[in-house]
Formats: sequence, C-alpha cells, structure tokens
Amino acid sequence: MIQTRLKLDYSGFGLDVDLQLPGRGVTALFGHSGSGKTTCLRCIAGLERADRGFVQINDEVWQDSENRIFVPPHKRAIGYVFQEASLFSHLSVLANLEFGLKRIPRQQRRVDMAHATELLGISHLLDRHPQHLSGGERQRVGIARALLTSPKLLLMDEPLAALDSQRKNEILPYLQRLHDELDIPVLYVSHSQDEVARLADHIVLLSDGKALASGPIGQTLARLDLPLAMGDDGGVVIEGRVSAYDADYQLLSLQLPDTDLNIRVPHTPLAVGQMLRFKVQARDVSLSLEPVGHSSILNRLPVTVTSEMSADNAAHVLIRLDAQGSPLLARITRYSRDQLKVHPGQPLWAQIKAVAVLA
Repeated sequence: MIQTRLKLDYSGFGLDVDLQLPGRGVTALFGHSGSGKTTCLRCIAGLERADRGFVQINDEVWQDSENRIFVPPHKRAIGYVFQEASLFSHLSVLANLEFGLKRIPRQQRRVDMAHATELLGISHLLDRHPQHLSGGERQRVGIARALLTSPKLLLMDEPLAALDSQRKNEILPYLQRLHDELDIPVLYVSHSQDEVARLADHIVLLSDGKALASGPIGQTLARLDLPLAMGDDGGVVIEGRVSAYDADYQLLSLQLPDTDLNIRVPHTPLAVGQMLRFKVQARDVSLSLEPVGHSSILNRLPVTVTSEMSADNAAHVLIRLDAQGSPLLARITRYSRDQLKVHPGQPLWAQIKAVAVLA
C-alpha cells in the first residue's frame, strides 16, 4: 500500500491530496498541465518537501511531518525516470547502466543487468554512446538504469512526452512488459489518456492540486461525472481473454470478462486464454434498436442503457451502457438519442468497428 498525504503551498498554487494507492502495479497520475502531477511525484521522491506530509511505501515511512521524519531523496529506494533520459554522454550505454547498478550493494540487488537489458530490449546497444541512440532507445536505457537501482518504487514523469508518435509506439510495448513482469509499484505521470489506458491499473485524476477521483482504471474511465469521459479520447478499458484467432484475416477474438460476448480486433497471434487489454473510444460506438446485418462493422453487442450525460459539445450526449457487466460509453448526437428514444433500462445494440479498437 502506498499512502500519501501532502499539503504544499506555493504562490498561486497549492497541492492538497490524501491518497491510498495499490502497492503493486501501475498507478497513473493524470490531469492537465499545472494540475499537480509532477509536484506530487517530487514530494514522494523527497525532491520537494511538503509543508505537511506523510509518505509511506508499503512498510517504510519516508515522511511524517507530525513526527519530524523526513528521509532525504538519496536514501529513498526510488527509481526516477524523467521526460529526458539525461544519460552521461561521455559514457557508453553499459557504463551508464553500471552507474545505477553500483549504487546498490550486491546483496540488495533485486534486478540484475541481464534482466534489465533483456526487458528493455537494449542488449545490442551496450557498446554505443548516447549520441548514437534514437530518442526511444535513450529513454529505454534511462528506464533500465532506474531499474538497476533495485527501487521499491519506480516514478515515471511523462517518460514519452518528448517522443514523437513513432518513438512512443516503439517504447510502449517495453513499458507494458515492465507492468507484466516486474513486481515493482510504478507511479506514472501523463496527460495522455490513451497512454494511461494501455499501462495503468489504477488512476488518480488531479485538477488544481486536488484529487477529483482515484480508483481502478476500468471503473474510473467509465464514470460520466468526471471530465475523463468528456474529451475526444474518452472511452473505457476492458481486459479480455483470447478466445480464438483467425489467421486468414488476422483477427483476434477477445471474450469480455464473465460473459459470452466477444469483440474482434486486428492483431498479431496470441495464445487462447491469454489476457489482453483493449480500449473502446466512446466516439467509435454507435447504437441501434436491432442488430444490423450485412455491415462492415464486425462487433455488435447487446447492451442496456444505464445513464446519460450531456457532452462538452452541445450537439452530443454521452450514454453509459452495460454489456453483461462490462461498461461501455457511446458518444452520439442528441438527434440520434431522441430518434432512438434512449432511456435508462432500454435494451440496445452497440456497434463497434474492429479497426477502431485499441489493443
């Protein structure tokens, strides 16, 4: 369990949060610029000292202002990854990694060199210098260096923000591997909902230095009372189980949790039974009174309307749907809502283009 109570006042900005977060997996601190994400991260790292603060990581207390406890940053078992990798340009990749490794006594090392380099896919880069690496490669080296300090908590402050879309897509699979293969809790700062949807288990929504919401990502993204659902990239995250693969058409069938419903998505082969997270954007869900046949839309799911909220665009509404226990969001026009006479409890069919599912 990660417990943080932080109160910090600057001129024109104040941070005031009280959070209890999972002690494993990835927790995303999400919000617009200036919402307090990085300040919160720096307080947890000890780089900023909260006026009134309590920070406990599992069984270790790093700050307790009431009892005058403050562990300095260099004594906190953290790995910190910034927007820029900040590698030593005069050292090779291997020497940069050894810089992190040598800080930790051998008997306390939880991550070894071979594991870190394989996990981040950088074994072939060890003899190069940073100036001969791409932006994505440099960031992967920076993450590996942070892991080699054997942290009890990994802090990542918008690690993909400085990368273009191609480099982001290059590095995201490695971040997903960290999530799947390491038992190190991660606090991940981002303002990209799609990025968070792919990586996070838990999300904290920050605004003006306060936490508007904190909870599991699947439930929190589907809440209509939060601004997360209102943006153009609003949608839900579902973890499905692979039920089949069509090699001819390269389509993966994913079974929704605890249902007999399947969604088909274009994807590389995966073993039957493997779990895969996917995101369905609200803007990519259409509704109909009956299942429509002879259509290019492959996914048609029976759903029930649970609630409705006016969208940020006056012509649109957001409809929350229940697909046998899995939430979905649909952004439709008010005109369509009225034509379908949409109301809570109404059975409908949700239609989702396979190519629109993000997996």
